[in-house]
Amino acid sequence: MNIIPSFDLLDGQLVRLRQGDFDQKTVYPADPFELAQQLEESGIRRLHMVDLDGARSGVPSNLKILEKVAARTRLEIDYGGGLRSIPALKQVWDAGAALFSVGSVAVLAQDEFGAWVEKFGPDKFLVGADVRDRKVAVHGWREQTEVALFDFIRQMHALGIRQISVTDIERDGELSGPAIDLYKDIILHFPDIELVASGGIRDVADLEELTTMGCDGAIVGKAFFEGQIPLQYFRISTKV
Repeated sequence: MNIIPSFDLLDGQLVRLRQGDFDQKTVYPADPFELAQQLEESGIRRLHMVDLDGARSGVPSNLKILEKVAARTRLEIDYGGGLRSIPALKQVWDAGAALFSVGSVAVLAQDEFGAWVEKFGPDKFLVGADVRDRKVAVHGWREQTEVALFDFIRQMHALGIRQISVTDIERDGELSGPAIDLYKDIILHFPDIELVASGGIRDVADLEELTTMGCDGAIVGKAFFEGQIPLQYFRISTKV
């Protein structure tokens, strides 16, 4: 399983939001580039980069950090936040992203998203589904839709998308454990997608359980930044 640290960027700083609330943020003092180098040295191969400024403004806003990390490490970076047009996607691609991380557009504007997929290819997208009670939320979790998660996954599957991250909103930033039953159900119904777990991961035991059950990846944020998943674990786990 691919362990994918999450860099949530706000004003150039690494932060974590509680359940997506900008008023409930924790700022971490680490320099994003230096930390990315340490992760690469520990064996990490991939990085999830969330442009929170871009999510609010509608345009990518942390491209200098993306450029620096992409140019000076070999990390595969999936980048999200502010991706609302093909020019924005091109900006992020030119800055060094390997994958586009998208959510709301894929839910609310599937014709437009389909054009993106046709232009760049389905293998260039990590589609994120943020869910409450198995229904998808959009716009930074602020708006709840009636779109059922499994219907959404089927729609993405029809477009050729294979990498899908699923976040249980109620668990994100809570260190309450991942949505194990939900992920088991997704894997049972969609065995050929590459499922990336996100939200609630609190320790090494959670990562090992997600590996055993067949998740292809796990995005880790708060547990890593607060030392509950030590950097040394990445060094050990990536050699197994």
